Amino acid sequence: MVATKGEIIRFNSARHVAARALALLALLLAFVTGSACAASDWEQYQRAHVQADGRVTDGAASHSEGQGIGMLLAEHYADRGAFDRIWNWTRRNLMVRDDGLLAWHWTPGKGVTDRNNATDGDLLVAWALVRAAQRWNSSEYRSAGTSLARSVREKLVRPTPRGPVLLPGAEGFEKNGVLVVNLSYWIFPAFPELARADPSPVWPQLAESGRRLLAEAQFGRWGLPPNWLQVGDRLALPPDRPALFGYDAIRIPLYLMWSGASEGTLKPFRAFWEYFRNAPFFPAWTRLDDDSVDSHDALKGVRAIAAAAEVYPMLEQAQLPASGSAEPYYSDALLMLTRVMLWERAGR
Repeated sequence: MVATKGEIIRFNSARHVAARALALLALLLAFVTGSACAASDWEQYQRAHVQADGRVTDGAASHSEGQGIGMLLAEHYADRGAFDRIWNWTRRNLMVRDDGLLAWHWTPGKGVTDRNNATDGDLLVAWALVRAAQRWNSSEYRSAGTSLARSVREKLVRPTPRGPVLLPGAEGFEKNGVLVVNLSYWIFPAFPELARADPSPVWPQLAESGRRLLAEAQFGRWGLPPNWLQVGDRLALPPDRPALFGYDAIRIPLYLMWSGASEGTLKPFRAFWEYFRNAPFFPAWTRLDDDSVDSHDALKGVRAIAAAAEVYPMLEQAQLPASGSAEPYYSDALLMLTRVMLWERAGR
């Protein structure tokens, strides 16, 4: 069901005040319960999405992105047993290419069903390995993380007049001098740590080019970045992909906050979410060609990122939704990553 900007219904502001009061109460309870609550979140995430052998499930399938997020979470919660299980499954099942990158898609009974890589998955796994090497003083993790980061840098970075850009995958994203990129693959907080493991000016240059692209790639009434962006002489919405700010691009403000970006970089996202503050639904996406929106309530992971962005840089005030046992993998992953970001940026 889609509502256009002219069809958005306002609702009684008292309901909003009550909801915020309940959210504040939940926040106070979270402070009281402290780290025990955080540990239970990780345990619940594992029960829902991580199998005993270390495979992270998204429905029936598994992806390099999910494996990387699982490894990041395991490192954050200092769970070396889970980290090793997830990493070992990833290494055994997704390292099937001859260029040092990971195959991105695996299904039970078939194994790898798409050998192309997904650059965000590669970066997440590399980042997790570099962090784990630091936490547990492991040369094995450090070597694996550095090697994967170097493969990304050498195989997936292309020069442009706007600076180096990341291909989303090794195959299928460049044609006749025109590139298609996904700005949510710019994992801004990872770049400084990857640069220490793999010293190269490319990593800070990628951080700069990502921010430059975000400043220019503003579409629709709220000036939002799309899930997919065509990079040529000018920036454009690719004609063969949906013109959406949606479940891919939602990660952009998360990574901006995590990297300590300026408050101004969050302005388009805040404007979008502020518009729907008193609406009876919280949209997961908007089409950038006609400003229509999804009139179903967004998943908790989306609302968590929006809640953090609302108060940024005062992240200690963020009021996140509680975990839910029925949440799908991606929503839970976004919610957990937002929690990790809050711990690192606001000491929570």
